[in-house]
Amino acid sequence: MTEKFDAIVVGAGPAGTTAALVMARAGMKVALIERGAYPGAKNMFGGVFYYSEVLNQLIPEFWKEAPIERHIVRRVTTFMTPQASVSMDYENSNFGKPPYNGVTLLRSRFDRWYAQKAVDAGALLVPETVVDDVIRDGQRVIGIKARRDQGDLLADVVIAADGVNSLLAEKAGLKKSKELRRHSISVTAKEILSLPSETIEERFNCAADEGVAIDFLGACTQGIQGAAFIYTNKSSLSLGMATDLNSLREHHISIADLVESFKEHPSVKRLVKGATLKEYSGHLMPEGGYKMMPKLYGDGILVAGDAAAMVFYTGLSLEGVNFAIASGFYAGEAVKAAKAKSDFSAASLSHYQKLLEDSFVLKDLKSFRSASSMLANKRFYTVYPDFLCTMMENMFKVDGKPRKRMWGLMRQSMKGKISMMDLAKDGMQARKALL
Repeated sequence: MTEKFDAIVVGAGPAGTTAALVMARAGMKVALIERGAYPGAKNMFGGVFYYSEVLNQLIPEFWKEAPIERHIVRRVTTFMTPQASVSMDYENSNFGKPPYNGVTLLRSRFDRWYAQKAVDAGALLVPETVVDDVIRDGQRVIGIKARRDQGDLLADVVIAADGVNSLLAEKAGLKKSKELRRHSISVTAKEILSLPSETIEERFNCAADEGVAIDFLGACTQGIQGAAFIYTNKSSLSLGMATDLNSLREHHISIADLVESFKEHPSVKRLVKGATLKEYSGHLMPEGGYKMMPKLYGDGILVAGDAAAMVFYTGLSLEGVNFAIASGFYAGEAVKAAKAKSDFSAASLSHYQKLLEDSFVLKDLKSFRSASSMLANKRFYTVYPDFLCTMMENMFKVDGKPRKRMWGLMRQSMKGKISMMDLAKDGMQARKALL
């Protein structure tokens, strides 16, 4: 006999686990399906989790027990040419105090810890299970087809939190696979490099438990849309790169080769000296934001987290886990409301959309929806890093020749790189995206 649940959540990442936790605490019978051997086994992200008031509501002062690596007190953005780099370095000691603005995490530890909270609340965790399709009764989703000996599972509602390539959202008719090709999808490669904590603190100029997040633009991606990063953990570094998938194909470049070249840059080589490779992983990330979001609800189904393209990326900020947790929370709340009136129709579950619209999730994604178009401008990865580095070289170089004033230095550094017309166009584009 096929087992019946109040709700089935597919994907035990931050979005899915949050939804399961909310519903289980409400006394609902919940199944949390995970394709990995355990939550976090197949999940990956850059490494910085920015503060989530939602998580703090669910688990007050979560930072006291969650497996956190370091508190981020410095944010650095570095523009690179093959030989040089220019950095904007921001440090705030308040970020190192509770509730902490951002922390580094390792998903294999955090997701496992977080999923246990849902289990403790009563959710049934079903690991090592691949979900191939939804089960329908007419137009309504009533369960999932899973590769498991015990058979398929039925439920009043299914929450798809199964990642950027959400098969369930596609099977339910909430998005089309070709839509992914129309928007920015990044492939991310990440290495965990083992390094003693004392070395990290000396090399990155931070105290115990404090950490640094460095993002790199320019030569690291060899002209391809994307960025590289280094984030500090307790006794390791998270180093990696996210690049536009279509651009990689067009340039016939491997992201693994880009990462290796990045590690050889003079500004990076000294930071990773002596580190040993501990782990390598990769995944896809939706960067199109609001413009690539699928329909978020249907009869008997909701979509959350990366499956709903809820990643906030502006070129200066990249956030995902906090958006995923918030979306999972509101999905759980919407299902609770639907359960109270025994109505799991699309009209009833549209309450999820309303909750998101009233929260920072859709407000932020809507406000910065033009950022994805700006970030597709190749000059942000070629011309501008080169201009900044050349400008600084011309400013500080001592060669016995008369020095130019600032405007002259700017014109000299811009010569042959970009016209005033293109500079004005790019400025207007950035204004529309960010201001």
